[in-house]
Amino acid sequence: MTPSARPASRPSDLVPWSTGLMCVLIFAAAMLVYGRSLSGDFLWDDRPGHVTRPELRSGEGLGRIWFEPGATQQYYPLLHSAFWIEHRLWGDAPAGYRTLNLLLHATAACLVGVLLRRLGVPGAWLAALLFTLHPVGVESVAWISEQKNTLSTVLFLGAALGYLRFHAARRTSTYLWATGLFVLALCTKTVTATLPAALLVIFWWQRGRLDWRRDWQPLLPWFALSLASAFITASVERTLIGAQGEDFALTFLQRTLLAGRAAWFYFGKLIWPADLIFIYPRWTMDTGSLLQWLAPIGVLALLATLWFRRDRQRGGLAAAWLFLGLLFPALGFVNVFPFLYSFVADHFQYLASIAIFALIAAGWASFVPVSLTVRRVGSVAVLVVLGALTWRQSGDYRNVIKLYETTLAKNPSAWMAHNNLGIAYVDAGRAAEALPHYEAALRLRPRYPEAENNFGYALLALNRNADALLHLQRAVLLQPKYAEAHNNLGRAFMAVGRTEEGRAAFAEAARIDPRSAVAQANLGLALATAGQPEQAITLFARAVQLDPNYAD
Repeated sequence: MTPSARPASRPSDLVPWSTGLMCVLIFAAAMLVYGRSLSGDFLWDDRPGHVTRPELRSGEGLGRIWFEPGATQQYYPLLHSAFWIEHRLWGDAPAGYRTLNLLLHATAACLVGVLLRRLGVPGAWLAALLFTLHPVGVESVAWISEQKNTLSTVLFLGAALGYLRFHAARRTSTYLWATGLFVLALCTKTVTATLPAALLVIFWWQRGRLDWRRDWQPLLPWFALSLASAFITASVERTLIGAQGEDFALTFLQRTLLAGRAAWFYFGKLIWPADLIFIYPRWTMDTGSLLQWLAPIGVLALLATLWFRRDRQRGGLAAAWLFLGLLFPALGFVNVFPFLYSFVADHFQYLASIAIFALIAAGWASFVPVSLTVRRVGSVAVLVVLGALTWRQSGDYRNVIKLYETTLAKNPSAWMAHNNLGIAYVDAGRAAEALPHYEAALRLRPRYPEAENNFGYALLALNRNADALLHLQRAVLLQPKYAEAHNNLGRAFMAVGRTEEGRAAFAEAARIDPRSAVAQANLGLALATAGQPEQAITLFARAVQLDPNYAD
């Protein structure tokens, strides 16, 4: 007997409303708790990492997004195509990007409810509301750069729903439609490569077994797509973004410790969302510490316990597999660039959190000793508390200075936060306040070319040109192919009267990054002052071509 995707007898939800009304409620709740973040500014990595850079805003630039790895920070062509379209709609207004991110989050929450109801999971809409209101989602919703999370999750859930329809009816057109959504999800964020494995877990949960022909074979092309996508992303992370070197040189045993600790960390933040931070302290993995081994041993012990109970209750084991599987790309077995400053981040578990919310909601909805009224009142109370925490947390993401000041209050050792807060102060015309933060960043991480460069830039803003020169020379010594540092070094040389060395530094910056409009313009100015106006005009024209909005 082959079961349908929807069981014949579906447990009732704690919130027995229609799908349409529940989606209205979800959108309203999301707007209520995140509304204050919509008037916020761009944060770290929003520009130029994600909002489309000037040289990519043309039709040719759109082609580069798809066919030139390295043209964008990560090779997520659909994500960056979305940003390309958004820039055409609202330009550099952050409210447009923030609003879309909020709408995508609410859409994902609605799809969570629809998917869980289709699977017959009790408390489906409670799980969707937990996903909507839990503060661990703030980093993904109130940070423009994490549109990769919200958009990819919508596509992931859409592909899952489409595949479940195919699984029930076996229509080729439905399979192709679901596959198309899956490919789009992969082109938005590679964590969605976990979908075919997640579907197998769902089928096992439904029937207690897997059939090769029915369950495995149709998903083989999806597994192939997942492996190809994972390989491309891992290569880009390593070679183009820089997720390699001493900071990423962990042994397999260290990565095992990291995976175990990270799994419990993420689960803990879902159960008790206290002390959420933009940048968490970076752990030290000590394979000689018996205490640290308790984390991976605990994970294995829990999985073993759930496995032996599978004949009586498969839901707990399925939820654990889904949670760990969806988290796998962030558990430390593969390098991702954010590991440079922290091994964990709230946005890493945005998608995986759905499994735990579904488990909690199903358990609460099926809790026999408690009356339905008590369960509903308890659900509302929890959702109100979570919404209040999210409302408060989202306020930290309105302003980059507020975000980093809050981060450093909880994690003073966050050298990246010190560096980025310094940048924010300089951009706000408060360069003198930036200097102690650059000093702190270099004290915490002495060989830090970005901090040296930014320190020098701040000193230039304060007309401390000789001091700036020392920091900028250190920056290019630490990272010889650092175009921005060479450009700033050229400015420092020119400011202290060493014009020939200044022209050479500008030329080096333009050579390293031929698409830098600033480097082209500065080299042009240097040549113009040296009596070479024809060459200067060529460079100015090149700068305007690269950035048509370059007023200078």
